[in-house]
Amino acid sequence: MLLAGLLYAQRGFRADIWEDNPAPTPPDADEKTEYLFGRLRYDSYRGRRWGGGSWATDYPKADRQFLQGLRRLTRIHTRSVEQVVDIDSDEIFDYPWLYAVEVGRWQISEGQARRLREYLDRGGFLMVDDFHGTYQWEAFAAGMSHVFPDTPIVDIEDDDPAFHVLYDLDERFQVPGVQYIRSGRTFEQDGFEARWRGIYDDKGRLVVAICFNMDLGDAWEWADLPQYPEPYASLAYRVAINYIIYAMTH
Repeated sequence: MLLAGLLYAQRGFRADIWEDNPAPTPPDADEKTEYLFGRLRYDSYRGRRWGGGSWATDYPKADRQFLQGLRRLTRIHTRSVEQVVDIDSDEIFDYPWLYAVEVGRWQISEGQARRLREYLDRGGFLMVDDFHGTYQWEAFAAGMSHVFPDTPIVDIEDDDPAFHVLYDLDERFQVPGVQYIRSGRTFEQDGFEARWRGIYDDKGRLVVAICFNMDLGDAWEWADLPQYPEPYASLAYRVAINYIIYAMTH
């Protein structure tokens, strides 16, 4: 078991109070490191403020708990806290790997779409996660069509290097959010089947990894909750670690 015991001992909140899930700032939060985890901040109809915008879902505990795993499972020299990166800022080019959640709610202007396209064309990598069902897919795809108007979204093949750069991810399954503990369902809305999709540039490099009908961020955030099944958390860590290493080596 990859992550059995990795975060198990980190409690500090009651399992029956789902929103009371603190993420203390680590003492080495200001350490200068080779890698920074970038969380993309974008506009959405829920607003843009911390705790209100869709971009901030599971923030910051999911990010920080994932980074603990990244530190323990790899030799990547990473800072222990995330960096929020605005989609229309010049700082976006300082972060080679970005993570965005609930992209079924995002609203991207033409200028932001051009900025994101430039970022990806210059070697950046975007991983999107935690959106579900037909309606949210259509909203995400509409935004992405402004970024890549002439490039299709495709299913990532099982033999793609992104699935094998560190961990062999031949056996992938739907990773549910913490709602699974209450509902027993791995899916949300009509998102019954997990889809591993992506966008490739004209050189065949994967530049956008799309985790559709799954919630890896919740799996990171709640990996320390005994009721959340370990196999889901372990796969969630493996997937993101593979995408990071792929982005840094391809």
